[in-house]
Amino acid sequence: MKNHYDVCILGGGLAGLTLSLQLKQANSEISILVIERRKGDAPDAAHKVGESTVELGTHYIREVLDLKDYLDEHQLPKEGLRFFLTPQHKEDISMRVELGPKETLPVPSHQLDRGTFENELANRATKLGVDVLFNSKVTNADINEEKHTVTYVSDGAEKNITSRWVVDASGRSSFLKRKLGFKKELSHDINAAWFRVKGEIDVAEWSDNKEWSSYIKPGLRRLGTVHFMDKGYWVWFIPLATGNTSIGIVADPRHHPFEKFNKYEKAMEWLKENEPLCYKHLDTKRDDVLDFKILKHYSHHSEKLYSTDRWAVVGESGIFLDPFYSPGTDFIAISNTFVTDLIVRDKNEEDVFLRTNVFERAQFSLFNNWIPIYEDKYQLWGLTQTMVLKIYWDWAVYWSVPTLLFTNNGFTNISVLKELFSSEQKIGHKFGQLNLQMQQIFVEWSKHDTETFTNKYIDFFDSDILAVFHKGIDERYTPEDLIKKIHDNVSILEKMASEIFRLMSNKIYDTSEELKVNPYHMSLLKKPTDDTDGNPSESHIKNDVKVMWLYN
Repeated sequence: MKNHYDVCILGGGLAGLTLSLQLKQANSEISILVIERRKGDAPDAAHKVGESTVELGTHYIREVLDLKDYLDEHQLPKEGLRFFLTPQHKEDISMRVELGPKETLPVPSHQLDRGTFENELANRATKLGVDVLFNSKVTNADINEEKHTVTYVSDGAEKNITSRWVVDASGRSSFLKRKLGFKKELSHDINAAWFRVKGEIDVAEWSDNKEWSSYIKPGLRRLGTVHFMDKGYWVWFIPLATGNTSIGIVADPRHHPFEKFNKYEKAMEWLKENEPLCYKHLDTKRDDVLDFKILKHYSHHSEKLYSTDRWAVVGESGIFLDPFYSPGTDFIAISNTFVTDLIVRDKNEEDVFLRTNVFERAQFSLFNNWIPIYEDKYQLWGLTQTMVLKIYWDWAVYWSVPTLLFTNNGFTNISVLKELFSSEQKIGHKFGQLNLQMQQIFVEWSKHDTETFTNKYIDFFDSDILAVFHKGIDERYTPEDLIKKIHDNVSILEKMASEIFRLMSNKIYDTSEELKVNPYHMSLLKKPTDDTDGNPSESHIKNDVKVMWLYN
């Protein structure tokens, strides 16, 4: 142990350990201390949420941290997100509308057993020269312009070290946020409860309908992140590499009060009422339950993320929105990449004042643009056509801009960020406005989505647009070409939005499917007319969107 470090990381969970690896890989000379409360190795199927990753976070772990071989050998492949809608058919899974890939996806993602994974991260960090201190509790961090002093208790004794940078990765305890007082309220109010059970649970075995079983390749249903959905909630099933299964309930208290499922027995009764088929297959596993955890009002915001006084917050210490779509590792990847860039440049005696402020604004912009995807949207979760279109849209948004930016190092390229986000006239701001507009359209449309759809299987990769966006994640661009590609992708999103709107308007008001639509001005609150600033329909976009349209 040293008395002074370049970086002291408060917390040795997923965010803190991945950051320590990323820093060491970027510059092996950076000295790092990680202070972690747990006594030692995390148990298998660790008592944490965040097992499901999607493409951005997976790219970070596989490619940036160079853990591809480890993931392929020791963790499970994830065969996409799979959604079971049509809550009118909860007793028969084969009757529900199902969304999910029928083939292995070209761009990989993984289901993580957080216990075994974090143990691997700690071992690798130690081998790279990171001092990882377990069974230790941080009690104070004195932030000083010249150097910071961190006080912690280890083996019953109070100790101090100094560091040039302090990074808070303490998770929901949010050490620096509480100490420095930069908490920010977030009105998105959702609660969660989850538990693990011994053994595999394969939803593909829940029906003997041979036609339903034949829709996709064997094994893909089990290896996906499975969602069962109805108004105000979703239930997840996630397989783990240890052979166990994670089950979670996530619900809006306006529709499903937290006290109805905040204890294991209550959760089982809630499942019996709301997802009886899930209950049936879990009831026989009561003796195999490994743990049970809850989080109330789990979403939180922050007034600060990165400071020119050389401190930062990463992971759940700073911001967290919602586990739907599994974005937690994505935000860790982005924040860790920003912080690594700042620390490495500072180590090289570069001035990072400008970059600190630009990175913070960029991450807040991304987070704030993502809030409308969830806020007040749990009311839509039980509407089949609404959710087919919303998930279709949300994935297009995710793959076409933020994921592409990350895989092409766009988030740490100041010229790229400036060109995309420096003013309200830039394409990055239009992208946020467009998404906000579409989220409102889904709400306006929802009251007209009244039909029950039965026994339909939808693969998003039957959409050429989504297939191209997804494959494009692995394409590499120069900064100039990346900017052009983002412009092109937002143009496609504008046309998608217009076509979705035309179909909705035609269903509600019998308007023409050739209606001229400006996607930034559209509304379903009254009968639309041709917008003089609108764009005409394009047949290839129309045909693509109609793949997701269930109404005749």
